[in-house]
Amino acid sequence: MSTAQTPLPPVVDAETWQRELEALRVREKAATRELDAIAAQRRRLPMVRMPEYTLESADGPVRLADIFDGRSQLIVYNHMWSDGNEWQCPGCTGFTSQFTRLDFLDRYYDARFVIVTNGPIDEALAYRDRVGHRMQWYSSADSTFGSDVDAPPNGGFAVNVFLRDGDTVYRTWHTGGRGTERLSQLQGLVDLLPYGRQEEWEDSPEGWPQHGTYTQGMGSKEVAELYGAKN
Repeated sequence: MSTAQTPLPPVVDAETWQRELEALRVREKAATRELDAIAAQRRRLPMVRMPEYTLESADGPVRLADIFDGRSQLIVYNHMWSDGNEWQCPGCTGFTSQFTRLDFLDRYYDARFVIVTNGPIDEALAYRDRVGHRMQWYSSADSTFGSDVDAPPNGGFAVNVFLRDGDTVYRTWHTGGRGTERLSQLQGLVDLLPYGRQEEWEDSPEGWPQHGTYTQGMGSKEVAELYGAKN
């Protein structure tokens, strides 16, 4: 990016900059407290009992209760899928490629993070390796699980959270769309940058670099080139 062609933030003295930063910090702290309050409300949500489901794993059929692998809590990312495609949803692929070190969930929080897709398990596992994912993938192709948790075949992506009590599984939380942004490391970092995400929907100063929301960014093939199995 050439600074000669791109407007820059105004340059001020250190005292003025500190004053502006402190004014922004008031709003940042208020947002943090609001997010804490939202999390507190989330912890008080009721839950709904799930029927028994059988999904497909790398080792064959597996009950939903057994996907917890002995843990009591489970986060599921429902990955969009189109049967037979070499490259699946770039948004889902890029988003989930951030999650490479998940052992702390098991060690400290009695929890697990997995991906479930409506695609055939053989295609799903091959795609997992192609793009370099490290978490476990499961298929709900022969189950109504995806539809029942708001991630139907040919539908959108979702995040669902479950709690296990013995062999009984409960659904405790769900989100989709921009609700998943709170889980993103990349977007959190990019939002700190002076030029932000550079997407046209953002409220940015006049002349700031911008592009269409889905016209730039790393696609599935690029994720595979960076992180996937080497040919």
